[in-house]
Amino acid sequence: MSALRGGRLIEVAFWLVPLAAFLLLPGYLMLGSQILIVALFALSLDLILGYAGIVSLGHAAFFGLGAYAAGLLAAKGWGEPLSGLLAGGVIAALAGFVASFLVVRGEDLARLMVTLGIGLLLYEAANRAAFLTGGVDGLSGVAMGKIFGVFAFDIGGKTAYLYSFAVLLLVFIFLKRLTSSPFGLSLRGIRENPARMPAIGSPVRARLVTAYTIGAAIAGIAGALLAQTTQFVGLDSLGFNRSAELLIMLVLGGTGRLYGAIVGAAVFMIAQDYLSGVNPVYWQFWLGLLLVVFVFFARGGILGAVEAAAKRLGRSSQERAR
Repeated sequence: MSALRGGRLIEVAFWLVPLAAFLLLPGYLMLGSQILIVALFALSLDLILGYAGIVSLGHAAFFGLGAYAAGLLAAKGWGEPLSGLLAGGVIAALAGFVASFLVVRGEDLARLMVTLGIGLLLYEAANRAAFLTGGVDGLSGVAMGKIFGVFAFDIGGKTAYLYSFAVLLLVFIFLKRLTSSPFGLSLRGIRENPARMPAIGSPVRARLVTAYTIGAAIAGIAGALLAQTTQFVGLDSLGFNRSAELLIMLVLGGTGRLYGAIVGAAVFMIAQDYLSGVNPVYWQFWLGLLLVVFVFFARGGILGAVEAAAKRLGRSSQERAR
């Protein structure tokens, strides 16, 4: 019981950190909102990779679809934020549902190639459809209305930060319940042993399709959120680099742990901002070195290392008590 209470207190403290940053670091709210959006994006991939075991190199395709859906709505005169957010999630979910039938049929290498191919196709399609997307110049003219008709997006980024935080928290609560449900447990079983799950009556392909569709929808919501808070959509939202960076974040934080996706996104974004400021040319070298260190010395990412350290401390305290 005490361990359960301690875990809940840690969770509450975790979510108080972004609120404290809002109050104590007003000059970094734009960076903070970017971190929250990327953390939401990382959660979407963690559901697909960390729980369902589906590797992907083209997850940015759904992020970009959501961004363009919300951006185009706003650019054409419909700037209501919540409906734009919903539109981005629905469009990405439909695309994810269609793509899932190709993705779940193969094994890891085939899935990598299929997801990469889907991402490249959508990137080139957006580039060619410059009359609609703006092409390499990006989609501008995204004018957002007030949230609930009351809260306008301000230059300081306060509304964008709190809006992003609220969406992240709601999606996290949904994913936590989903991954703790029998559906989430079946996804873990499929990840660990896909050949045995059908023997106990689990519809493997249907579960993977569902997980992939939900992950795509959440990625679309994250993309729509980025388009609304920055009021701009660029081709990079569909780019391969965004998908690759997302995998790095999960490795840093720890896959199969929802909090790991958030921690990994925060560490990556803060390290990127700091290192690029220190050395704009060679900052990627230090980021790569950080990744190598974590892969070799912190199995399971940051949260995996924390859990291992906590277990060691628990064992040592028990041995001392004896």
